[in-house]
Amino acid sequence: MELSLWPSTNQTWADLLDVVRHAEATGWHGVYLADHFMGDGASFGAASAPWLEATAALAALAGATERIRLAPLVLSATYRHPAVLANWAATTDLASGGRLTLGLGAGWQVNEHEQYGLELGTPGQRVRRFDEYLQVVRGLLTDELTTFHGAYFTLDAARCEPKPAQRPLPVLVGAKGERMLGVVARRADAWNRWSTPEQMRVSAEVLARHCDEIGRDPSSIRRSTQAVVKLTDDPAEARAFLDSMAGRAAVAGPPSAFAEMVGAWREVGVDEVIVPDWHLGTGARRADALDALKAAAEPMLR
Repeated sequence: MELSLWPSTNQTWADLLDVVRHAEATGWHGVYLADHFMGDGASFGAASAPWLEATAALAALAGATERIRLAPLVLSATYRHPAVLANWAATTDLASGGRLTLGLGAGWQVNEHEQYGLELGTPGQRVRRFDEYLQVVRGLLTDELTTFHGAYFTLDAARCEPKPAQRPLPVLVGAKGERMLGVVARRADAWNRWSTPEQMRVSAEVLARHCDEIGRDPSSIRRSTQAVVKLTDDPAEARAFLDSMAGRAAVAGPPSAFAEMVGAWREVGVDEVIVPDWHLGTGARRADALDALKAAAEPMLR
């Protein structure tokens, strides 16, 4: 089992680089960045808050780090044509020396699409478009020429050169619903969702059913998850924080509470736990919190 970091892109580049370099120096497995241009006014913060753009930040981190894996969590299929995205991914993987995981999702944040005049579509349209999107990206990253004629995308003998350093480049899909878990079974190398251990157990059963229907071994799909984390020794503060999350997967308390949840995730087949830094403070306080979380979870890790 591995431990990775999800630093907020709603911070300065200097602060982001500082926490990523700390994670690399202290043995964390990977770094994930959200693909948002603004907050949603609720769970992801104020719509007016500034956000660093994910693909540019990941490309910059490729040159600023040496070992740690890099990934978006997740790039929205509504923002970028799959051919443009595939070319970016290949170049960034090469620049990082083969350390990119390509995290992709169907898109969801309404205010971004409204402000930028982007079509979001119904949930059904998003799933169908995303299924095509993944086929196009995979073809471009793998084949010399890609021809695809679908309802949403058309490519004729399309090239994507150079290819990524990793062959194949691992594709992660963020998903939790029935239809999207079917897409994971058909198209993904890795799967991510927000979860409690029980939520992950239930979703994993759905994914296993979809895999059985197409003859795929469910264990061939790597699983990662995350929950919002707050460190506190005050039980009342921990409870108030959990209540404020309004249903979002979260853990609050001393580092041992986090370690207990990591152990429960491991029992339901999670391969990687991702820690958002959003409520861990800044600077030295954040570094100390990350060190404490890693030390507590160490018995669960490889």
